[in-house]
Amino acid sequence: MCGIVGYVGHRSSIDVVLGGLRRLEYRGYDSAGVAVMCGDGVLRTSKKAGKLGVLEAELAAHPLSVGGTGIGHTRWATHGGPTDANAHPHLGDQGRLALIHNGIIENFAELRAELVAAGDTFTSETDTEVAALMVGRLYHETGDLREALRRCVARFEGAYTFLAVHEAEPGRVVGARRNSPLVVGLGDGENFLGSDVAAFVEYTQRAIALGQDQIVDITATSVTVSDFDGREVVAEPFRVAWEAGAADKGGWSSFMRKEVSEQPVAVANTLLGRVNDGDVAIPELTALGDDLLRGIHRIVIIACGTAAYAGMVAKYALESWVRVPVEVELSHEFRYRSPVINADTLVVSVSQSGETMDTLMAVKHARAQGATTISVCNTQGATIPRESDAAIYTHAGPEVAVASTKGFVTQIAALYLLGLHLARVRGTLSSSEREHLTVELLAVPDKIAVVTSEAERVAQLARWMADTRSVLFLGRHVGYPIALEGALKLKELAYIHAEGFAAGELKHGPIALIEPGLPVFVVVPSPRGSSVLHSKVVSNIQEIRARGARVIAIAEAGDAAVLPYADEVLRIPLADPLCEPFMQVVPLQIFALELAHAKGLDVDQPRNLAKSVTVE
Repeated sequence: MCGIVGYVGHRSSIDVVLGGLRRLEYRGYDSAGVAVMCGDGVLRTSKKAGKLGVLEAELAAHPLSVGGTGIGHTRWATHGGPTDANAHPHLGDQGRLALIHNGIIENFAELRAELVAAGDTFTSETDTEVAALMVGRLYHETGDLREALRRCVARFEGAYTFLAVHEAEPGRVVGARRNSPLVVGLGDGENFLGSDVAAFVEYTQRAIALGQDQIVDITATSVTVSDFDGREVVAEPFRVAWEAGAADKGGWSSFMRKEVSEQPVAVANTLLGRVNDGDVAIPELTALGDDLLRGIHRIVIIACGTAAYAGMVAKYALESWVRVPVEVELSHEFRYRSPVINADTLVVSVSQSGETMDTLMAVKHARAQGATTISVCNTQGATIPRESDAAIYTHAGPEVAVASTKGFVTQIAALYLLGLHLARVRGTLSSSEREHLTVELLAVPDKIAVVTSEAERVAQLARWMADTRSVLFLGRHVGYPIALEGALKLKELAYIHAEGFAAGELKHGPIALIEPGLPVFVVVPSPRGSSVLHSKVVSNIQEIRARGARVIAIAEAGDAAVLPYADEVLRIPLADPLCEPFMQVVPLQIFALELAHAKGLDVDQPRNLAKSVTVE
């Protein structure tokens, strides 16, 4: 959600902070601001509603004499609208302290009333200004920024990351986190803070992920981490697995186009080192022990949005291969209905960022109930993997576009690897069956590449349909969640009505929506997997076509049964039926992207959306 950057060092802090905010733009925001220690020793701020370019124009018109300490923020509005006044930073201690914040202070109204009664006045509608004024008051008492922030967070309820600077301590930035991400970048004569490593990876690949309820204090030459009780904590550094260039467009017109093209490599990287000699072994799961995994009687996958659809795809494979019941739950519903879980339950969370607040809280709830938890995640140092018993990283590289593409296919790949790992440990598939499936998985990257190479045909189809107001998507078996994902992509990017349905539900209500000219995408299952399912979906196509709709079928190479009834057929290479979703989703991603582009929309930063939803 919000983007946060902090810096102390020998460079121009405004350049470092603005560069970091630019690399965090993918998180989604509606205002931006900076606070920097200027060359004359005065703390100054600049903030504007709108995109980062508006702030940059303001700074160009009214430049700041900048020193080596600064903080910056991009805000996604929660308390108060996207205005200049509500943008961060907010000030305390008569303007000598500046503070930025990601998250929500749930008891802000009570604290605000206390401050008003004590004589403070507010210039914004935000909960963040409460924190700025409180830290400012406590700094006046303590004369120490870290101690002031430590005392302050003890009063706050909710989820938050704070960064604060004070004019009296020009070479220091202090941060705190609870249920919201904060990462430290370790430099040479300089140190960094950021919402994620993209904020500073241009300068260093050495990082520390701040733990729950921890405070960090950085200067140019030191990093000190302590808990909320003031006890110093030993923090373990890690190395960022990608370089700054991976987060650049690299000549592509949008990050989403680039990331669609990267899917073959991303899936290959997810499989790398985990498939050997016709079998799957995931090193990250070794510490759990095979006996624990053999004792699992139920698997619950928790996720939101696209990640939940990846879980739905994987459910078919896991039940088939592992022979235990699998449920897929929306994280934000999971813990509010008293779910029945125990030590025999494996809870698998799926989150590209590893910071999705609903999923994080669901993981914590599952662990409190005694379940074993495994995280599927793409982001090193993220909170959800650290809160889980084990983590399977997808190694997809940075995904900057808000609408997930390579994140989705790599999540399926990681969940399939988990399924085959469990099948080996539990003995539910023979060695020859596992070998067949690993061969199929290893072939997936090249097959995705075949589909992406035919993007122009899908793009042309999207351009023809640029004035479309509604699109339906149908699928069965693993094609059903692909239909849901196709509809979601179209809603996210093109802002038009789109619905995904299980094809068997057509006659139970949705057929009432069919009218002449309505585009309907149908994800056709392989006849090699189930001739019955295939024939039923072909019958659905006939029913749709008979009512005048325009049918676009996604079918495997050689499937002639759909030809008489579909207006367009988009082919995917032959694959094991459970591996077809990797290819089936790609034309739907491209269609949504190109339709949005034809409408002149921003495909990387759709309106109202953030890449990582870090508040409930």
